[in-house]
Amino acid sequence: MQMISIRQAFLATVIGLGGVAFLLPSVVQSAPYQRPPAAESFSLAELDNEPICPEVDPVWREPQVIDGVAVKASPLCNPDNPADIAAFVKGTNNVSHDTIMETQLAMDAVTKGKDRDGDGDPDVIHVRLEVAELNGFSPDFPAPIPAYSVAPGVQPGFWVFAPKTRGMSTLNFESLQANYYLRAPSPTLRVEQGDTIKVTLENTHYLPHTIHFHGVDHPFIDAAGEGNDGVPQTSELPVMPGESRTYEMTPRHAGTMLYHCHVQPHSHIGMGLVGIMAVEENRPNNWVQTLNVGGGQVRHPSVAIKESFDREYDLLYQSVDQTLADKIKIANDARLIAQAINRDYNITEEPTNYFLLNGRSFPYTIRESLVVVKPDEQVKLRMANAGQDPVYVHSHGHKMTITAYDGAPHNPEAWITRDVYTVGPAQRLDLTLNTSIDGLHSYGEGIWLLHDHTERAVTTDGVNPGGDVTNIVYESFLSENGLPLGRGVDLKPYFSKEFYQREVPVWASFDQENLFGDVNKAPAQLQLQPVLVSFGIGVLLGGIVIGVRLIRIFRRRRPQEV
Repeated sequence: MQMISIRQAFLATVIGLGGVAFLLPSVVQSAPYQRPPAAESFSLAELDNEPICPEVDPVWREPQVIDGVAVKASPLCNPDNPADIAAFVKGTNNVSHDTIMETQLAMDAVTKGKDRDGDGDPDVIHVRLEVAELNGFSPDFPAPIPAYSVAPGVQPGFWVFAPKTRGMSTLNFESLQANYYLRAPSPTLRVEQGDTIKVTLENTHYLPHTIHFHGVDHPFIDAAGEGNDGVPQTSELPVMPGESRTYEMTPRHAGTMLYHCHVQPHSHIGMGLVGIMAVEENRPNNWVQTLNVGGGQVRHPSVAIKESFDREYDLLYQSVDQTLADKIKIANDARLIAQAINRDYNITEEPTNYFLLNGRSFPYTIRESLVVVKPDEQVKLRMANAGQDPVYVHSHGHKMTITAYDGAPHNPEAWITRDVYTVGPAQRLDLTLNTSIDGLHSYGEGIWLLHDHTERAVTTDGVNPGGDVTNIVYESFLSENGLPLGRGVDLKPYFSKEFYQREVPVWASFDQENLFGDVNKAPAQLQLQPVLVSFGIGVLLGGIVIGVRLIRIFRRRRPQEV
């Protein structure tokens, strides 16, 4: 009988063991699928869901004329108060008593003087800004106050510039929610080229602050010989709590700029003391919307904008470090907070947790920061980055054209049309969104994402979906209350604090039955395993037969070898 070598015996054993190794995972994978325990006990009905679109006066969405000011329609779920728009355009000192009573603005929040050059609009504008704290500590309440949420249940601390108001910092006596004006980001300041602009910082905060007008044409020293650049190390002493300072300028150059605090800017900008400043081109009869508090839509565009564009939006991207933001929640002693922020906190060691567009993260962005369009429009976008990392904004379904960088117009012959827009810290872009459906500028009507393509930026503290995601939405895809008529998953679970506290299974917004099928059956991708099982059994049996034969041969040979 032919003998089998040791090498052949070893090979046969390996084949047999290989069959076992191949068979076991096949058997395991072909076992009935079992949902995890959390999935068995979870119910969407148990969520503490917020209404996706809170109720507002439907009149706020309609186009209207208030005290002679034309306010454009806003299809958004959460539109701005049209009375505020009228006051920001005409001046709180020029609107009617009825209009000002529809707001919470102080009478001197935005004052506008006489027409000096006879061009039909005021030429001296005076804006008064306060400093507000959001989500800070109070010994009287366990919850932060005044409360401001960037997403359901997500309340990082902020300091913000806010228009001067009257009344309470909260909505009413029974609420801890911040009033409408106290929100991130700091409001957009919009002025006209060549006007005399005065901005008074009334420091209502417990720490010193200044305002630096970033990119805006302004003198280093004002007419009174005081510093005017907002930098404590070179220009002036900070504005101490309870004090005020008025900055003066007559911008000679139009463009998209910024303004921000320059006291310890590594923390004060990160806390939210930053906003867009837009200098509009000078035109006759140009009553501009001096403040834009809210989700970005400009409901009273300037004359120059209306000459070339159908709509205008302000888009400010921010990033928030939770470690920094939470420092204001440790106490209400200014000394302890100053120590925590300016000595204990080290910006070089901390990550970014929250990514915001106009002060909100998804899903709140779809309430108020949608870019709503119609076909064949030209839309103006002013995009700015108030964070410490670059943003790479990607537009689905569209390629937009960059027409200006950092407030300086780009040569039209070198305009860049693309679908990813890189905006470094403190940089600004002017973009033209052309909705001509030609396959380049627009692919067609729909609901198209607009988001920072840095992958962590589409999360909220690592939970997706979140971050600075919004949509370019065509009006034909909007519901009556301003929500996108999406054809994807249910949005309701995202409007619950449990989702962002990681208490909701990742598949909760999907059709569970279609996604998982019968719990006693294996998922579809595992149904091919019986074929693999059969093959594994064949290999195993072959190995066993060879192994048994080898054992018999070795038993016959052993006495002869001895």
